Amino acid sequence: MPPASSPAVSGHSCQHDRMQAKTSLMADLRPALFLDRDGVINVDKGYVSRIEDFEWVDGAAETIAAFNKRGWFVFVVTNQSGIARNYYTEADMKALHDWMQAELARAGAHIDRIYYCPFHETGENPAYRKDSFDRKPKPGMLLQAMSDFPVKRELSFMIGDKEADMQAARAAGVAGFLFNGGNLLQFAEWTLASFEEGNRG
Repeated sequence: MPPASSPAVSGHSCQHDRMQAKTSLMADLRPALFLDRDGVINVDKGYVSRIEDFEWVDGAAETIAAFNKRGWFVFVVTNQSGIARNYYTEADMKALHDWMQAELARAGAHIDRIYYCPFHETGENPAYRKDSFDRKPKPGMLLQAMSDFPVKRELSFMIGDKEADMQAARAAGVAGFLFNGGNLLQFAEWTLASFEEGNRG
């Protein structure tokens, strides 16, 4: 017969395994850079949906590559109400995003995931006409990213060009920094240095 203490030892072992798994998960946590799309990655020309209308912001691809090399997650969180307004389709937007990723790959960069909100409460398209928790200034897209990936929230921040981006970041518990144009890499590097010195937006 096994000694009476066996169940206790076995239980302790399971608990120890769970603790190890939790420790391992925490060790895998990584900071994330959240980026708005229009006005941050590409020049905001109003409802950009075609490759021929897409113009990279100076330093955008280099910024993504730099944070990839640091081991950060890079996410895009973008309102795409043009879908709800019938200006373009989800398929149009996805084709553009696939092209973006291919262009970034040529520059040695990648976006880990693009989160988008196609909804708007006054949209022309009834399939997309609703008030969504994902639409910034609400934080749904950022919270979803942090649910999907092991993100170290307190070391993460967002760069956006509108107050709605800042509000979404704050609501998600992430620092937010307002980009007013220029070279994104210079701004992102300045922001990272400032963030590491304690500036939380």
